[in-house]
Amino acid sequence: MDDTAPDIADLTLDELRLALAPAIADAAVFDGWSDEALTMAAEQMGADLDVARLAFKGGAIDMVFAWIEAVDMAMAAAFPEEVMAAMKIRERIRALVQFRLDAVAGQEEALRRALAIMAMPQNVVRSTKRGWQTADVMWRLAGDTATDYNHYTKRAILASIYGATLAVFADDTSEDKAETRAFLDRRIEGVMQFEKVKAKWLNPDRESFSVTRFLGRLRYPAR
Repeated sequence: MDDTAPDIADLTLDELRLALAPAIADAAVFDGWSDEALTMAAEQMGADLDVARLAFKGGAIDMVFAWIEAVDMAMAAAFPEEVMAAMKIRERIRALVQFRLDAVAGQEEALRRALAIMAMPQNVVRSTKRGWQTADVMWRLAGDTATDYNHYTKRAILASIYGATLAVFADDTSEDKAETRAFLDRRIEGVMQFEKVKAKWLNPDRESFSVTRFLGRLRYPAR
C-alpha cells in the first residue's frame, strides 16, 4: 500500500468516485452496476457507505462514467509525451485503444452491462458526450493539435472506432482476443486510408479539375 496516498476519508467526492470506480467495476461483473456493487467496493476500500452513495447519487450511469474516467487517467499516466514521441500516429492510436481494452480485460460482463446502461434512451446524450471526451483525451495524448473541422471529425471517427471495438471485445472468445485485435487493425487502416485521400483532395496545390476554370474557358476559349 502507498503510505503517501491520502486517507480515503479525506478524499473529495470527485476523488472518491475515481478511487472506488475500479472496485465497483470488479463487483459489477457479478452484481451489475448496482448498490450491491457499490457497497462491496466501499467495504473493500474502507469508505463510508453513505458518503460513497452520495458520490454516486446519479446511480449506475455515474458509476460507469467514473470507471471510464479512471481508465482515461490511467491511460494518460501510461503514455507520457516521451513515450508517444517514438511512435508513428497509427501506432499511437492503436496503442491507446489497446491499453483501454487491456485495462478492462476480465471485466467483460461489467463492460456488457455498462454498454447497455449507456445505450438507454435517458443516457444516450450524456454517453455520447462521454465517448467524445475519451476520444479527445486519446487524440491529445497522440499529439493532435488540430483546431479546424479536423478536430471534430477526428474525435467523432475515433469515438466510433472505439465504441465498435468495445462491442467486439465484450463478446470476443478467441485466444488472446485475436478477433478484436484484427478488427481494430482493420478499422485503423481504414481511417489512415481515409486521411490520405482527404489530405490529397484538400491540398490546394494539387492539380485538379476546376469547375470555375472550365466554365471560364467555355466563355473565353483560348486562342
